[in-house]
Amino acid sequence: MRVGVVILPEHRWRDAAALWQRAEQLGFEHAWTYDHLSWRDLRDSAWFGAIPTLTAAAMVTDRIRLGPLVASPNFRHPVPLAKELVTLDDISNGRLVVGLGAGGTGWDASVLGGAPWSPVERSERFAEFVTLLDTLLCDGDTTHTGRYYSAVDARTIPGCVQQPRVPFAIAATGPRGLLVAARHAEIWVTNGHRSYEDQLDPARGAEVVRRQIELLAQACAAVG
Repeated sequence: MRVGVVILPEHRWRDAAALWQRAEQLGFEHAWTYDHLSWRDLRDSAWFGAIPTLTAAAMVTDRIRLGPLVASPNFRHPVPLAKELVTLDDISNGRLVVGLGAGGTGWDASVLGGAPWSPVERSERFAEFVTLLDTLLCDGDTTHTGRYYSAVDARTIPGCVQQPRVPFAIAATGPRGLLVAARHAEIWVTNGHRSYEDQLDPARGAEVVRRQIELLAQACAAVG
């Protein structure tokens, strides 16, 4: 079993650097930070950007794998995100893992002032977002016209240290998201099922994840 840790980007770097170094010293396999613009009851507290935080963490560690958990289309576009990920993979010497998710309906979804997305649009956007990001990271020159995201002569030279691209850890629980994971992910991320208001006991929690694994297997079979 490989065990990781989440380190929230809530501390000034003079204090946060030691947390990332300590995670590596304790033997964690991977360390993540949340890619939100604000989060829950910390909305009015200190909260720093995920990509700069991970870049700084890469500079003070040597072994531990690093990544956002998770980047989403809520406030990101695949073209600038791809450039940042190529850069971070280079700075970390190939230790980046990219967590990706469809995003929620909280502050990140409304901060840019757009109309709320329906569940169907959010799902469609996520599939297109991940597909274009995959292409951008694998190809040095990308032109794409999509329904939600486009790229014109987008360069990602010299490409990722990890070839053909950095690994994707895709968070998905529903049928559409699991198809995206089956097509593009090296790692699948689940935190159970958020429709339950109360904390589940271990047996019920295991059953939820077991059903999700069955759906993932079906999605993998569907995409070959």
